[in-house]
Amino acid sequence: MLQKLVAVVIGSLLLAIGINGFLVPHHLIDGGIIGIALILHYFFDFQTGVTMVILSIPLVLYAWLYQRTYFYSSIQGLLLSSVFIDWFSPLRTVFPVPIYVSAIMGGCIIGLGIGLMLRYETSTGGTELLAKFISNSSSLNIAIVIFIIDGLIVTAGSLTLGAQSFVFSCFTIMIIGIITSVLEISD
Repeated sequence: MLQKLVAVVIGSLLLAIGINGFLVPHHLIDGGIIGIALILHYFFDFQTGVTMVILSIPLVLYAWLYQRTYFYSSIQGLLLSSVFIDWFSPLRTVFPVPIYVSAIMGGCIIGLGIGLMLRYETSTGGTELLAKFISNSSSLNIAIVIFIIDGLIVTAGSLTLGAQSFVFSCFTIMIIGIITSVLEISD
């Protein structure tokens, strides 16, 4: 139980640092719920963390009704990640690096955070939870499912992003998927 709590705290911190320090400065997006929350942040200045919680309500309710263990495993990650993402918003001006460095660093840091949480069977609740449901009911690796969902979100967001942000967002998601997969395999 203590290991899971530590994984949630460290994973949430890594997520917040990766998003605020590297993705937001260049209007890059992640996939899934976080990606949708980032798109809403870029266009309407909504708080990313609060938006994540609101968007995750249907998945959390599904988990509560049908997969109670996943609900308990993901609600802490969802709430802590969303709080940290909003608290760490000042990091948006701390790392003035080129977009390609942001894509690589953001992907690595976010991938470590998500992979760490998934390794200890917890998540941020959003599409990682959806990916967990799909992975458990099929033979697909969870990292591949996350990659597919994230790709769909970034593709949908491509209408609102410039070509450069779109390409580097895809690169970021690829890195997140690889890091997450490596952490899952090394179990």
